[in-house]
Amino acid sequence: MEILGVLLVLSVLFGLGVAVLVVVGLVKAARAVGETMERQEAKARRAVENVTLKAKTYTQTGPQGQISAVRLRLRTSLDGTRQVLQGAVAQDGQLGESLALLARLDAHAAELDGELRMLEREPDAGRVAAKLPELRERAERITRSAESMRWAAQDRLHRFAEDELSRLSQECENEAGALRHWDTAAGAAGAAGAAGAAGAAGASGVSGAAREAGSAGGSGGSGAPTGTGATGGTRPGLTDGRGGRPSAEDLLGLADPVAKLAQRLRKPSAGPSAG
Repeated sequence: MEILGVLLVLSVLFGLGVAVLVVVGLVKAARAVGETMERQEAKARRAVENVTLKAKTYTQTGPQGQISAVRLRLRTSLDGTRQVLQGAVAQDGQLGESLALLARLDAHAAELDGELRMLEREPDAGRVAAKLPELRERAERITRSAESMRWAAQDRLHRFAEDELSRLSQECENEAGALRHWDTAAGAAGAAGAAGAAGAAGASGVSGAAREAGSAGGSGGSGAPTGTGATGGTRPGLTDGRGGRPSAEDLLGLADPVAKLAQRLRKPSAGPSAG
């Protein structure tokens, strides 16, 4: 009996837990559906308002048409910036800070849009003419801020896309070169063959030049005395006695004593025939 009681209590607790989980899930689902419906309703209402403002811009004249144009430009700028940032925040987390700034800017834009809406219903034309320049200047400031963030985010995405494309192109070229490995091997073999041929040609040229130099040296050595004697390879000096110039012995008056000394030194040798 005790075991049955314990099992019964556990079953009841389990059933209660399941029921609580089901209720919590239903509440969360209903809340999510409600939030989705609210967002869709807000988008639809905003789209209708934008269409209405665009129609008033083209149909109404005077201050009323100017107010509609200011409101439409303000909404369009903020919506475009929001779409760019929300679409790019998944790729670049740093744009989350830009979204936070845009939310603060959107709050100022909503306040300004309310003032413009009240001014649009103002029957006093003088007050409308007095307040409209100030409100238009505030709208221009908000619009410029939103556009600067949108353009910066677009430039940032473009820069990241260019860098990624450059890296991807380089990787593709490297992969293509790796796939054509036979072209690289053939080019290396051709370069090696050309270098070997150039080396062989250089060696043959050097040996030929050495043979020509040897033959030229031999012919020059054999004909050197003849050339010297015929052409007078040695230039005549002042005292060499050639070319009609006096020698050193003639200038010093030593020609006769030297000749006599030479004759005395050349005495006839007493040979066997003399006896």
